[in-house]
Parts: sequence; C-alpha cells; structure tokens
Amino acid sequence: MRKTPVLYIVIPCYNEEAVLPVTAPLFLEKLSSLIQKGKICQESRVMFVDDGSRDSTWEIICDLAKKDEHYIGISQSRNRGHQNAVLAGLMESKSHCDITISIDCDGQDDINAMDEMVEQYMKGFEVVYGVRSKRDTDTFMKRFTAQAFYKLLNWMGAEVVYNHADYRLISSRVLDELEEFKEVNIYLRGLVPLVGFKSTQVYYERHERIAGESHYPFSKMMGLAMNGITSLSIKPIRMISGLGVAVSILSFLLIIWTVVSFFIGNTVPGWASTCAIVCFVGGIQLICLGVIGEYIGKIYLETKARPRYIISDRTYETEDDK
Repeated sequence: MRKTPVLYIVIPCYNEEAVLPVTAPLFLEKLSSLIQKGKICQESRVMFVDDGSRDSTWEIICDLAKKDEHYIGISQSRNRGHQNAVLAGLMESKSHCDITISIDCDGQDDINAMDEMVEQYMKGFEVVYGVRSKRDTDTFMKRFTAQAFYKLLNWMGAEVVYNHADYRLISSRVLDELEEFKEVNIYLRGLVPLVGFKSTQVYYERHERIAGESHYPFSKMMGLAMNGITSLSIKPIRMISGLGVAVSILSFLLIIWTVVSFFIGNTVPGWASTCAIVCFVGGIQLICLGVIGEYIGKIYLETKARPRYIISDRTYETEDDK
C-alpha cells in the first residue's frame, strides 16, 4: 500500500485574468477536500504557471499566494506555448511532490475526476489519463476535427490516448524519466505514453468555459496537430516516398504511351494534357517539399538545443534563493 501522496495541481495560465479569480477557489476547494478525506498530504499545493501573460494574470497569482500558502506560482520569462508551460510546471513540481495533476484553468475539465485519479494512483498506476466521455459542448466542426485529429495521429503511428488532452495524473517517478526526453518540440500527449509505466484512464464530462475566451482558435489547433504528427511520426516522409514511386511509375507509363502514340501516328497536338500533367507533378512536388521542410525546420530547432522554458519569477523561495 502506498503512503499518502503529496499532490501538486499544475495549471498553465495565459492571459487568464477574467477566469482565474473564478476557478482558483475551486481548485483550492478541491485540494482541501482531498486533504480532509486523507487522500493527499497537507503539503499539497496548487501551482499556477504564468506563460508570459500580457494582462494581470501574474499579479493575481501573486495575490493568491499571499492569501493562502497552498497557492504557489511560477512565471516564464516570455510566452513559450501551452505545452512548454505545462512541462515547466511538471519539472518544477517533481522534486516537491509524489504526484502531479495537470489541468487547464478555464474550468472546462471536471475537477471532481481528481478523486478517482488519486485513487487509481493508490492502486498502483503511475499515469492516469483524463478522457472526455463525450463532446456535447463542442460545435460540430470542432468535434469533427478533434476526432479526426486523434484518428489521424494513431494512423500515422503516434501513440496517443483518444479524446485525451492534457488533464492527467503523473507520478514523480514517471516525471524523472520524462525529463530525459530532450525534445525542443514538445507534444506531451504523445511523449507521456512513450515513457511507459502502468497507466489507466478516468472518464469525465467536459463543460463550457466558465469565463474569458479560448486561446486555442482553429489556427492554433491546426498548428498543434502538425506539431504532434511531425514530432512523433516519420510516416509522412514514408508516404512521400511512396507517392514519389507511384508518380514515377505513372510518368513512365505515360512516356511509353506517348512514344507508342507517336510511332502509330495517333498524336494530337494540345496543351490541355501537358498543362494538367505539369500542374499535377508541380503540386505534388510543392506538397512534398513542404512536408520535408517541416521536418528540416524541426531538426534545425533541435540542433540548437535551446531551453524549453525559462522561469523568471516564483512566489516562493528555492534553495538557491536562500
């Protein structure tokens, strides 16, 4: 039987001044409830990660930390994206706790699922994925694109959990191993399954955003999808190779047909077929170059080995500060 764990709830924040005052008390209430039930230790904390917000998000986090010791926060030196913010919070937390639960601050994910997550950890699971049971609150387009995205990732060979975002419990043991993954292009939904360890799923219903506006429009969702595919799979490169072979065979057959037609005198001068072939091959080449360029760009960023996050401020003192 495992000992009662110390839990850090890691919450990435970017320009959340409208929603943070509403959801912060809910997270503290849930933390206090888990402590009172004896499921987690008193040393557990709610950690906010400010991802270089341009509004008063960091000031709100600092005020919360002054009012209650269970609130703590860190601030990145600039905006580095949601995935990097989550990673920063996880890596900052792992030496202070036994388990972490990452969750967005908009109140859409059901915080009551944390009870079952902790219970599953006590049963021996090192990773517990929060999985949406349904998508009734999504628009048709968002629901269709999201489901297609997960299916596409799995078809591409990337191991991801269907309908799981970044709501998950991870033990400090798994985080120690996750730290060994040095990718600059981070896609945690695919990286965590790669680490392995015993895992399970907890299902919950996702609600409407409590306040504020979503920071993930369609363009960002498409960028996240592209990053996930190119970070976890080389299947697009292999598909390009297969497409190149197929086009080459087709072109070879067309050459034979052209030569035969010439000798039997069945050729009709025309520009339509020529233009069609040139446009087709040109389009294929541009698509292939674009996909290859995406991978080359990632290689370029990886070789620089720049830091994935830089913490500029904390609401608490570290050993180095003392």
